[in-house]
Amino acid sequence: MTIAKKIEGFIEKSSWIRKMFEEGTRLKKQYGEENVFDFSLGNPNLPPPAGFDDILKEEVAAMDTGGHGYMPNTGYPRVRESIAGFVNKEQDVDLSGDDIVMTCGAAGALNIVFKAILDPGDEIISPTPFFVEYRFYVDNHGGVLKTVPTHDDFTLDLSAIEAAITAKTKAVIINSPNNPTGQVYSRQALDALGGLLSAKSRETGRPIYLISDEPYRKIAYDGITVPSIFGCYPETILCTSYSKDISIPGERIGFVAVNPAATYKQQLLMGIALANRILGFVNAPALMQRIVARMQGQSVDIDKYRQKRDKLCDILSGCGYEFTKPAGAFYLFPRAPIPDDVAFAQALQEEKVLVVPGSGFGGPGHIRIAYCVEDHTIENARPGFQRAMDKYR
Repeated sequence: MTIAKKIEGFIEKSSWIRKMFEEGTRLKKQYGEENVFDFSLGNPNLPPPAGFDDILKEEVAAMDTGGHGYMPNTGYPRVRESIAGFVNKEQDVDLSGDDIVMTCGAAGALNIVFKAILDPGDEIISPTPFFVEYRFYVDNHGGVLKTVPTHDDFTLDLSAIEAAITAKTKAVIINSPNNPTGQVYSRQALDALGGLLSAKSRETGRPIYLISDEPYRKIAYDGITVPSIFGCYPETILCTSYSKDISIPGERIGFVAVNPAATYKQQLLMGIALANRILGFVNAPALMQRIVARMQGQSVDIDKYRQKRDKLCDILSGCGYEFTKPAGAFYLFPRAPIPDDVAFAQALQEEKVLVVPGSGFGGPGHIRIAYCVEDHTIENARPGFQRAMDKYR
């Protein structure tokens, strides 16, 4: 084999999300797109907010000869100031533009943070179920992802996190609202987690960082406000993107924000900025930086995702599925009627309903359904969901 053995192994274990997405492409060619109900990929189906296209045109028209050039690796100063100002109001913190690093999406943000903080063999703890790419991102930089269970409703199990912390623990990563469960961690849980990490940091003699991956922050329902990590613990790092809340995942734009109270804030920011360059990102996309600076606080119509959630929940409940109703994001994570979630996902595939086995997220016995799809896809998938359930009930 001419490629690296590690990558060869990764190909064998490659993401179920992509596998099902590719299977969907095949089935759509075979049976017609209208006859395949694809819930595999978290690809937002709502258009960007009103005004996005106008801002895009204005920024392109206003470009001078340097408009496509390099800028500081951390991003345009005025863009970072704009973002810091909004986050300060949203999360009651006191960030400056210097505490922000613009990134190539949340994936780029997480990778430059891991590059900056990890020594070989350092451990990152993640509650399960978790976003499948975390394992690859941590491995990219010599670290080890260590997973811990959550409670039955996917809320944080602090005892499990505490038991997993060792002298090698460098950070805990959380994702709220969560992919794949849609769970939102409460202020009480985050405060308790902050207290735990403070005690364990003193015990181990070095800070244990709390990294919050927040691309779904604005997609929360039923009056729920997603708590900020900054007030619960000083050693916190926020990684996020604009992919989901303004529906521009292909534009790859996000940012890192480091808590102003972090003990080694300057070293962290210097390391993260350097990692942005040496990992080959260099800087976040110039045009998108200028656009998001003018769209702070805007989002797609979140209520449309709530309506999709409610429609899907009603259908699955009527079919006999068991699930925790998601508080945010645009995923449902119901329990499969049999222990083998892969076999059940295959049974749904036979009905031309494409979902992702929960095993791919460290949540065996479940399936993930991404409901960021057209309403008719949800409605027309009902018979397939019912027949697959009836097969095993």
